[in-house]
Amino acid sequence: MTVPAISNARRIFRFGLLAGAALLGGCASFSADGGMGTIQTATYADIGKDVTKIGDDQAALTAKARVDQLLRKPLTADAAVQVALLNNRGLQAAFNELGMAEAQMVAASLPPNPRLGISKLSGRFEVEIERQIVGSLLALATLPARAEIARDRFQTAQMRTAEAVLKLAADTRRQYYRAAAANAQVTFYQEAKASADAASELFKRLGESGGVNKIDQAREYAFEAELTVQLAQARQLQRQERERLVRQLGVWGDDLKFRVGSLPPLPRLQSVKAIEAEALRKRVDLRIARNELDTLAKSLGLTQATRFVNDVDLLGRRTYDRGRVITADGHVEREASRSKTLELEIDIPIYDFGQSKVALAEQTYMLAANKLAEKAVNIRSEAREAYTAYRANYDITRQYQNNVLPLRKIIQDQSLLQYSGMLNDVTDLITDARNRILSNVAAINARRDFWIAHTDFKHALIGGGSGGGGSATVAAAGGGDAGGGH
Repeated sequence: MTVPAISNARRIFRFGLLAGAALLGGCASFSADGGMGTIQTATYADIGKDVTKIGDDQAALTAKARVDQLLRKPLTADAAVQVALLNNRGLQAAFNELGMAEAQMVAASLPPNPRLGISKLSGRFEVEIERQIVGSLLALATLPARAEIARDRFQTAQMRTAEAVLKLAADTRRQYYRAAAANAQVTFYQEAKASADAASELFKRLGESGGVNKIDQAREYAFEAELTVQLAQARQLQRQERERLVRQLGVWGDDLKFRVGSLPPLPRLQSVKAIEAEALRKRVDLRIARNELDTLAKSLGLTQATRFVNDVDLLGRRTYDRGRVITADGHVEREASRSKTLELEIDIPIYDFGQSKVALAEQTYMLAANKLAEKAVNIRSEAREAYTAYRANYDITRQYQNNVLPLRKIIQDQSLLQYSGMLNDVTDLITDARNRILSNVAAINARRDFWIAHTDFKHALIGGGSGGGGSATVAAAGGGDAGGGH
């Protein structure tokens, strides 16, 4: 509708400017740390590690010095995680996304920008100049609610960034254990291969002197050849696992010379009570889902409040007309006029009274609510499953250390004594040696799987873990072990 120029127009515009200035005073501003303070506090509380957003040369030099210091010594799992958190560029990209989310929050908390326009219409005898300013009253009225929603979304973005930090830490720790286990397998196969080479040389000399028949000599050569294949497979796996760790650490160039430490010894069994309750309290992905649900609830309230009106625009216009008129006596007279107009434009919901907007908002809310309920159920199950895997792998690893490996050593030592006393043949000796090798490799894999299960269990309680960290690798390693012809 169009309202003719009235004296109240200027008063209304002044009120609008004052209201905009008052709202501007409560607008969000950029934080000094780009929202990283919350991430750093949460990360240190959950995993005891530092994170830094590299935004300038000084921060880059400081992080590089810390990384170089950690890489000079053989890496532990904790050191590998710290290197990844300081050096992984994918994580830095997540920090940049957090900065973008903060910029969106600040932009959403600002009053709507007015639209200015000016036009000129000129002819032979007249000139018309029109100036107008347009602002959205609905956007101004809903600014506090929209600003609150924007702040909630930024907090959700912070939690998502914290989840990315936890995920990188979990993935790096798992990959460190895989790389350390691959190194241990190579070392063991090298020792077994050296012993087999010495035995093959002895059998060769005995064969030349007639002390060993050809079939026993062939069995020893076949055993040595199998170890050669298994050592080659172990070295290939070692290179693969190292490169995967390199990608997690984000290192290149001279930093590739880092050394991976050994697998840690088996710790004391960790007993945790109220696993499900702790997971529901700490899991960052559950907190994200709850935040998103709360934000949707506020958005639904805003949608219901504005369901009948899509937009309301206030338009102020000043028009200057100048023309020339020829009188009856032939003289030309100039005429000029100024007018002011105040217009209010409202979208009239003739065909849609907001039902579609409200229905969409309600279904979106219920979708998020059901997803949250599903996640809560799954988190309980994941926590129980992770603890079961942790406990089972602990028992398996301890069984290998306390029983299987000592017994295998006794069997091989006794088999060697009986062979030296000519109480059994070389077949039994080779079989016992092969079985001991298999048991030692399985013990290494069991210790690796325990530490991966330990990582899965920890992150099943705090979030950031992808779950099932050891299954795929166990299958791959098992296939490599079996490929040696055992």
